[in-house]
Amino acid sequence: MLKRRALLSFAALLPPLAVASRARAQEASQQQLAAATSFIAATAKEFTTVLNGAGAGAQRQSQLQAIVDRNVDVPGIAKFCLGRFWRVASPTQQQAYLDLFHRVLMESITGKVGEYKGVAIAVGKAAPREGAIDVPTTINRPGNPPSNVDWLVSGAGGGFKIIDVIVEGTSMRLTQRSDYYSYLSRNNDDVGALINALKQQAARQG
Repeated sequence: MLKRRALLSFAALLPPLAVASRARAQEASQQQLAAATSFIAATAKEFTTVLNGAGAGAQRQSQLQAIVDRNVDVPGIAKFCLGRFWRVASPTQQQAYLDLFHRVLMESITGKVGEYKGVAIAVGKAAPREGAIDVPTTINRPGNPPSNVDWLVSGAGGGFKIIDVIVEGTSMRLTQRSDYYSYLSRNNDDVGALINALKQQAARQG
């Protein structure tokens, strides 16, 4: 009887404990969302400060690269874009691909510094999305209509990193992976052929 009473008393505690646990989880989630919003707001401020700055083009390009390297999970995005082909690539090919992906990405970003003079970025409210956090923003450039850009952020590994940019509903990493898969399918699934194509693209950009 004592054991039964003890069990009943313990069982009576479970509902409030469960409610408290859910409340703590929701509080942690809200804190995570707020932290992700702050992360993107700070990153946006860094970007706009550089883009609207008066420094020389080369100087601003170097500053942008530092921001991207610090706040964007470039290796993770590169692996995502290569998808299942990452596993079949040799270690030498993997390293060459990562280096070229980084180079092409940075050239595509820093090569358009002058086009974003006067840019302003308004940050919205973050929300969970596909195991990550989606932070919406509106980008305003003089002479251009506003652009809706969502930043997909992951907090894995102890710090926030941008893992995707979604422009007007279109995922950049999904689009890039689709392009890579299409190219590989036309070239016998040869990762080496893709690497050569990236080398040519990097040479044209440079």
